Amino acid sequence: MRMIRPAGFALLLALLAGVASPALAASEAPTYNFSPVNQYNLQVSASFWNPIVRYVSQKSGVRLNLKLGRTSADTTSFVLAREVDFAFTNHLFSPDRMKMGWTVFGRRDAVPVQAQIVVPADSPVHSLAELAGSTVVFPGPEALIAYKVPSAQLLRDRIAVTTAFAGNMDAAFTQLFSGRAKAAGANSQLVQNYAGRENKAFRVLWSSAPFNDLALMASSRVPPGQLRAVAQAFLGMDKDPEGRRILQAAGELVHAPEPVRFVAATDADYAAYHQFYQTAPAALR
Repeated sequence: MRMIRPAGFALLLALLAGVASPALAASEAPTYNFSPVNQYNLQVSASFWNPIVRYVSQKSGVRLNLKLGRTSADTTSFVLAREVDFAFTNHLFSPDRMKMGWTVFGRRDAVPVQAQIVVPADSPVHSLAELAGSTVVFPGPEALIAYKVPSAQLLRDRIAVTTAFAGNMDAAFTQLFSGRAKAAGANSQLVQNYAGRENKAFRVLWSSAPFNDLALMASSRVPPGQLRAVAQAFLGMDKDPEGRRILQAAGELVHAPEPVRFVAATDADYAAYHQFYQTAPAALR
């Protein structure tokens, strides 16, 4: 068996150390889970977010890992279980969840959304009162715009319906157009996106006051420097050629009515959410 001379052994160790050190350093760098609410089906959600997450990780030097649940409620459960430190959500504005200490640092730059109750364009239903006793489908119990706000309106109008949860907005629309539900609670932005992607037409029975689009948020566990780096990467995407290309592809994927980009935001941009919780029925808080 060939022996390695001491000098050669030292050189080998040095070479191995040179190879291993970057990997070791990378393994020691923190990785943060990022969970965006499932607005689309799982495949579309992953296709929308994965290129954005890779870009932000590379530009910020802070490693992000996309963590999606099967449903929007599952994804929010990761946040509530403290398995996630970055999120794109509007599920954290209730008084109890505000105590968790999450910080708003950005939002998607889009026109404000409205909660809606919709039916297919050829439905015989023309008013909320006609939904009494029928099934209304929603994406999930955590969906503030598409479930809690429409449900609060039905309760105020004393219209009793059977509630069904589909898991995400796309699945809710599938149930609506298959006839399994007579109406759907929805987010106006996603109604428009789905109509463009699937060539479907809707009739809007009711719309709420406007709410700002979902918030980019960070938990209190993220050090300020790393939060700044991630925020700068998100907010600078549309100013960088590579970032613009990724955002353009994301917008085309979901048939967004305007270019996708992220802008700075604070909790003050979500006053409408806080106001909703002040007057919402107890069961929806």
